[in-house]
Amino acid sequence: MKITVTHSTVYRYDFPVFLEPHIFRLRPRTNSSQRLLAFDLQITPLPAGTTECLDQDGTLALNAWFNTPTRELSVLSRFTVEMLRQNPFDYVLTGQSLHLPLWYLEPTCAALTPYRNDAHVAESVKQYAQWMAAGAQWNTLSFLLALSRQIFQTCRQVIRHYGPPWPSDRTLSAQEGSCRDLAVLFCDACRVMGLAARFVSGYECASASAQDTYMHAWAEVYLPGIGWRGYDPARGLAVSNGHVAVAAGFDHDLASPVAGWYSGGSASRMEASLNLQVDHAA
Repeated sequence: MKITVTHSTVYRYDFPVFLEPHIFRLRPRTNSSQRLLAFDLQITPLPAGTTECLDQDGTLALNAWFNTPTRELSVLSRFTVEMLRQNPFDYVLTGQSLHLPLWYLEPTCAALTPYRNDAHVAESVKQYAQWMAAGAQWNTLSFLLALSRQIFQTCRQVIRHYGPPWPSDRTLSAQEGSCRDLAVLFCDACRVMGLAARFVSGYECASASAQDTYMHAWAEVYLPGIGWRGYDPARGLAVSNGHVAVAAGFDHDLASPVAGWYSGGSASRMEASLNLQVDHAA
């Protein structure tokens, strides 16, 4: 199966502004679950210079800097990806990894410390994670699938065009949230159980037929000997070939598709459009 995406984002300013350095995380991964076949990124105004970097989570990001004032920043990305993973459970997890709370062997444990940190997690979410783990009989895989399904079934999904994800306790209390809010709740519940979890941004095939299409967010969990595997609490499932992963990070800011700032004292507004085409026969 192949997916072709055209994604346009335009930032408009009331007065000319000077764009400070920006980071663009719009290039999909190439790994065992997806293969990038073509990619093009157009930025207007033309940056004074750019450099590519491989960030801490393996995202290939583009750093750009500018030298002329502008009233508009336009970002247009086009790509085609071949999806490779049909079965999200094409692995075997054994030994102590099957039991919660999970503990990783060194030096992997030290490397995953930021992804396992639950110091910021509210007590209500910690109790929720414990309840879900007990219901799954403290089995790692049962917990992950049950957690994604439970969030999907109990939280009303809303669309929030702007703003960072809500804290996980707010989403849990409100029993509603956008896909990014549900992803944060899922990550925090996993971290309470010792599981390394990170926030992922990208696209999903299911939105190809929707009237209004947006970028999507979900979560990935690091399983010993297996690596990062996706779970989407906004859909209640383990991720296979229906999701195109672009960027990831232990914090949502590290997976933001466009990050940067400007100087000039002007208000700004954003307009975005997204088109997905799915070729199931490819």
